[in-house]
Amino acid sequence: MNQAKPFSQACENNQSFILDILSPLLSPDQRVLEVGSGTGQHAVYFSANMPAVQWQCSDRRENLDGINAWLNDAELDNLAPPLALDARDVDWPQPAFDAIYSANTLHIMSWHEVELLFTHLRKSLKETGLLCVYGPFNYHGEYTSPSNAGFDQWLKQRNPQSGIRDFEAVNTLAEKIGLVLQADHAMPANNRLLVWQSQAA
Repeated sequence: MNQAKPFSQACENNQSFILDILSPLLSPDQRVLEVGSGTGQHAVYFSANMPAVQWQCSDRRENLDGINAWLNDAELDNLAPPLALDARDVDWPQPAFDAIYSANTLHIMSWHEVELLFTHLRKSLKETGLLCVYGPFNYHGEYTSPSNAGFDQWLKQRNPQSGIRDFEAVNTLAEKIGLVLQADHAMPANNRLLVWQSQAA
């Protein structure tokens, strides 16, 4: 592997499990927007394993060079150059996407940014679209494991506005933009993969 590329061991560990769930949900020629692509590893792995799906990654501008390093090495026809995108941006990409995917982002953002994100998602998601979000969540205000409690403490020491989000609060944001929860998948390392679909579907 090119040592100049950023690397996430968590991405390496979870990508096959996420693919098992995403792959049956996505049809050939559908377009997916990945919000918060991070290193770009998920984008490359999913695009390579779903060659008929058009994948559009995005992240804050400072992360684009690292993503491009992965994309340039992969040379995949179904993987577009990354977009500079932030939850605080006013303009979000058009036309709408068939699905939006995001992994390990909500606990990094402030809650205000999470609220902004869901407002923007509606602009970029087709009326029959899917929203798939991966990461740790609390349920009924409780941690699902001691490791998640420790992780949340670490997050808040770095930035008091970040932290593991309550599933119920996030689901309320999704419902406000016309999405209905279709599945809540338990994943390795005390994570979840939540899948919502537009009511129009």
